[in-house]
Amino acid sequence: MVKSPDLTAATLRYVALAGPTAAGKTAAAMAIAAQQPTEIISVDSALVYRGMDIGTAKPDASELAAVPHHLIDIRDPLLPYSAAEFAVDARRLIIDITARGKLPLLVGGTMLYFKALLQGLDAMPAADPGVRAALEAQAQTVGWPVLHAELARVDPATAARLAPNDAQRIQRALEVYRVSGRPLSFFQTTKKIAETQYPIEATALISLEPRDRGWLHERIAQRFDAMLAAGFLDEVRALRARGDLSAQTPAMRCVGYRQAWEWLGAHEARGAHGDPPMSELRDKGIFATRQLAKRQLTWLRSMPQRRVVACDDPAAVRQVLALVRAFREQST
Repeated sequence: MVKSPDLTAATLRYVALAGPTAAGKTAAAMAIAAQQPTEIISVDSALVYRGMDIGTAKPDASELAAVPHHLIDIRDPLLPYSAAEFAVDARRLIIDITARGKLPLLVGGTMLYFKALLQGLDAMPAADPGVRAALEAQAQTVGWPVLHAELARVDPATAARLAPNDAQRIQRALEVYRVSGRPLSFFQTTKKIAETQYPIEATALISLEPRDRGWLHERIAQRFDAMLAAGFLDEVRALRARGDLSAQTPAMRCVGYRQAWEWLGAHEARGAHGDPPMSELRDKGIFATRQLAKRQLTWLRSMPQRRVVACDDPAAVRQVLALVRAFREQST
């Protein structure tokens, strides 16, 4: 094993390739790797989980064999993986890959992970499983809107930007308050830890964004149909059959998995009365994926340093390659 050298932030060189789901990031990344020695660091909160292959559009065996990939299949779906963990892991990998004389290429669409690496995270308390379980139990009794009202009393700034049924974010905000006695908004206005823990510079951020939103919507629909045809429901059935996962497990909140879990639950509830229509799952899955893509594009547009490539342009991959070559020439 190559020992990581003591590289400073100024010597680190990497490329980040971001974009919404179905924008063509994998194809562009493989084209980059075909032109120069590259190792890929996945920036995807779903690809970290083992056994979640079809619904995440995980790189296939040939792609994984062609180029070294990192941060894929590193967690069981029962175990969480945070943006803070990603930032630490990604920085370590960037140093190691650079030391091997290769290009670290960060590829994905989990914008919070990019933010954690590029800008840092607020120094908030770590997750507390006991507090989280207590909140979950309370929500099952009174409902998330009641907990949202509680949050509004202790942290009105955070509550104002959350929907009453945004279970995941309400739970985290109340967890932070119960653990620390301070509202989440306090930590979001304090000094970032990134400046000292994740000092990485010289980043080229390439963003694949569609000029025509309809083009992306069609790609999303085609991908979801392909997943269903490839056995996506069987994959989720296997996850449900484990018995230790639930609809509230972070891994099962991933887009597509949440909708498939709910559809299978409705199927089990109906029993001999027949399946819910498959079109219901398809429509909900595609809609949720479109909403995810919309949020991803909103994140990207808040990053002024990005270099935009129109992913619906037939020459998109060539443009990405040209940007990477220019970056490499400037950094040598």
